[in-house]
Amino acid sequence: MLTTKASRRQSLICILFCAALVAATLRAADQTQWGQRYTRNMISAETNLPEKFDPATGENIKWAIPLGSQAWATPAVANGKILIGTNNGKPRDPRHKGDRSVLWCLNESDGSFCWQLVVPKLASDRYLDWPRVGICSTPTVEGDRVYVPSNRCEILCLDLNGQANGNDGPFRDEGRHMVPPGSEPMQVTDIDADIIWLFDMRAEVGVHPMDETHSSILLHGPLLYANTSNGLDNKHSRVAAPEAPSLIVLDKATGRLVARDNENIGPKIFHCTWSSPALAQVNGQTQIIFCGGDAVCYGFKALQADPATETVRKLERIWRLDCDPTAPKEDVHKYVGNRQESPSTVMSMPVFDDGRVYVTYGGDIWWGKHEAWLACFDVGETGDITESGRLWTYRLGNHCCSTPSVYNGMVFVADCDGQVHCVDADTGKHYWTHQANGDIWGSTLVADGKVYVGTRRGHFYVFAADKNERVISSIELDDPINTSPVAANGVLYVATMRKLYAVAQAAK
Repeated sequence: MLTTKASRRQSLICILFCAALVAATLRAADQTQWGQRYTRNMISAETNLPEKFDPATGENIKWAIPLGSQAWATPAVANGKILIGTNNGKPRDPRHKGDRSVLWCLNESDGSFCWQLVVPKLASDRYLDWPRVGICSTPTVEGDRVYVPSNRCEILCLDLNGQANGNDGPFRDEGRHMVPPGSEPMQVTDIDADIIWLFDMRAEVGVHPMDETHSSILLHGPLLYANTSNGLDNKHSRVAAPEAPSLIVLDKATGRLVARDNENIGPKIFHCTWSSPALAQVNGQTQIIFCGGDAVCYGFKALQADPATETVRKLERIWRLDCDPTAPKEDVHKYVGNRQESPSTVMSMPVFDDGRVYVTYGGDIWWGKHEAWLACFDVGETGDITESGRLWTYRLGNHCCSTPSVYNGMVFVADCDGQVHCVDADTGKHYWTHQANGDIWGSTLVADGKVYVGTRRGHFYVFAADKNERVISSIELDDPINTSPVAANGVLYVATMRKLYAVAQAAK
């Protein structure tokens, strides 16, 4: 049995990034990246979504399928397929035995199985790759290409069609990749993933992941932006790879390293690099917004592809803002375990909306202070905008790892104390707070005039997306919910630890 602290660690590892969630774009369509297209806002333009559902009677259940014994990743929906991370608790292929991280590809129509990526664990140190945690990142899909981090600190490009259309290259060693080091390669079959290319962040840029590799990859033009999951050593006393980058940029066609941050974030990471980047248009300029493990939010100039050079570039910073400027800045790791005073970190994603950035931050859920906030910043200036850019700050519960939903002049956000908040997007004025049954590590999704969110006690809530609190329904499920709902093509997807539900109006 895991200790309470270890169990909590295993839980959040994936929520953050895994946790996590792919919300909808501003049209009724596929959900190919986490959050509203590029900006990471947790809203959807889907309509005719149900107000309630009942697994016992089948009311509004289109289909439901069992996952592994633990599933932390929110699915992506693209081109008639669903991609979701899980573990090997219920093997689809009896050749794969024991603890493995898995990415499943399913048919959107009925949840039937297509193929899977199976990746052995980094067994040398549990703090590199936590036991029984599957692939916990939400994939990013474009056309027939799937981009996802593996549990082994790799960025993978996969063929959405798997091996059905042959083993495409240049990577051809899938049989060896799916077995532990030193084992004989397996024969590649029709239900195995087709890896197009692989970028090993440990080997190529010296990353030391903490707990689990997790990132929701941002795709912009020909480039991929990904956080590296760089973090502490297994004693939680220092950053194991202080020189490693926190944000990298890859060529989506080849996996070549194009650029990295140059902010010296490494030594100031309090626990891990949790947050994934967002995209913004600010004063006519395309920017990459990234929150480091130092609780500093950075605005970088988006890159243009330059195939003429293979020199690794440094990202050009436009602005920076320190979310928690009064927190300790020196010798930060001496505060590990201090629940009264510690640095802050960002465990969610920044959301860009109408020239502003909304971000949750606060003490690390395992090792930091019992304080968390939601803040809104104007990012129209350059340089250090820590003071000039802050518009308002709103106090949350003890900890927060949820990405906000900015909708119709309101911000909806959940915290780890199980509270769902609604505040004014312009002023931070409090409208209402609901105490849910169970703590919340996923994020809210606003769609069809409703707010959807699940708790770690297995309760799924539907609220009215309104300034006045109204609970539309509360559904009790069999397992904890550590991800966030996804809306795509008229269907709401809810992933619990061991099951994936496809929920549609009038389905039976």
